[in-house]
Amino acid sequence: MTQMSLNQVNDLIKQKNIEFVDLKAIDLVGRLHHITLPVHDKIMEKLISEGVGFDGSSYGFRKVENSDMILLPDLDSVQVDPFREAPTLSFYTHIVLTDEKRSAFNQDGRMIAKKAEKLLQEITGADKSWWGPEFEFYIFSNVDYDTRTATSYYKVEHGEEFFEKAYHACNPFDIYDDFRDEASTLFKQQGIDVKYHHHEVGQRGQQEIETYFSDLISTGDNIVTAKYILFNLARQKDLFITFMPKPMFQQAGNGMHLHMYLTKNGKNAFYEKGEYGNINELGRYFIGGMLKHGPALAAFTNPSTNSYKRLVPGFEAPVALVYGQGNRASAIRIPKYVSDPDTTRFEYRPSDATANPYLCTTALLLAGIDGVVNKIDPVKEGFGPFDKNIKDENVVKDMNIQFLPRNLTEALDAVEKDNDFLFRGGIFSEELLDQWVKVKREEIKSIVTMPHPFEYKMYFTL
Repeated sequence: MTQMSLNQVNDLIKQKNIEFVDLKAIDLVGRLHHITLPVHDKIMEKLISEGVGFDGSSYGFRKVENSDMILLPDLDSVQVDPFREAPTLSFYTHIVLTDEKRSAFNQDGRMIAKKAEKLLQEITGADKSWWGPEFEFYIFSNVDYDTRTATSYYKVEHGEEFFEKAYHACNPFDIYDDFRDEASTLFKQQGIDVKYHHHEVGQRGQQEIETYFSDLISTGDNIVTAKYILFNLARQKDLFITFMPKPMFQQAGNGMHLHMYLTKNGKNAFYEKGEYGNINELGRYFIGGMLKHGPALAAFTNPSTNSYKRLVPGFEAPVALVYGQGNRASAIRIPKYVSDPDTTRFEYRPSDATANPYLCTTALLLAGIDGVVNKIDPVKEGFGPFDKNIKDENVVKDMNIQFLPRNLTEALDAVEKDNDFLFRGGIFSEELLDQWVKVKREEIKSIVTMPHPFEYKMYFTL
């Protein structure tokens, strides 16, 4: 994240003939909101000192004294918005309260991520954590859906239909490679470096774009920005995209795998040549913490009811709370193809893009820190390493493997029982956890009381 001064931002406004300033923030569950202000003399000075007031209750946040809150621009997040017709300068924001001190709001994900990075430094001596997301999504040519008292349906039309392997399919059969090219160029313009893109396993239009590493708060910003770019680009081309973990029956699900490592004195803090996967004790403790708290983490890494239609045992879904090299059915995989000591890492595979990215990555980091504090050795805990076929039921029984929750209710139950690691250093608050669980249980209630179309097929004439 580039360090920007007020003078540099004002110079940018003049150089780019900026007409509007846009302030962006996500609500509790991760949906993006914005407010736009016309440029005038001293606008940035005023925004820095006063910010812009908004109704926090409309963002799904619990009221604090009252629902009035303030958005303050983070100058380091400045970008020219590529989708606005008028030249517009965009900022992500910090959310603060309306008291005299302008106190940080304890449910602001960006603030929480910054606090977590400081805690990481204090406990482990590491400089930073580094995260590399993989974005999996479907592209459809048309989508229609509705739910009412007497109607519930969805219908998707797909421009692609493979009857053979779709993974890394080539054009002309891969018809969205130009779309991914254009998206990757826009990513680059917004400071997101793309590692590669390709067609994914899903035979009805599944795509993947993988990005390089950024620090914790930049990764959260990059995830929000990537989704913003992809949704807007699709709209421009009369296409429809979704990050839903399981948008189609009998098609591969969408994950958001997160590659992760630490640096200490500028060097990879997880690397030790000759160890399993070249991962040292510190890295193993991080793995141990994430696997130990895996059921509770699911409340933040997989926080939708749809998440668990992807996380089904017996398939390639990463539901087993184990780690291994190149084992794609395990929750944590150490990529065998990585030989560079600087980027030796592991990959957390269950997470998906219905998550609030700041809360998701911060919860994972706090679980890893807990592993360090309590020396949670994944080998002694029985989490592996395993390089066997975890989809084989007999193998699973022999190894006494634990699994992620089967549904969102189980995940919320788990985090209500196992949450001390989230409160370390005052990073998460009880208020945040209570509000998160409340909102998610309301989502579950809405789903379980709505008849499913497939239930008509199964039970209407029974």
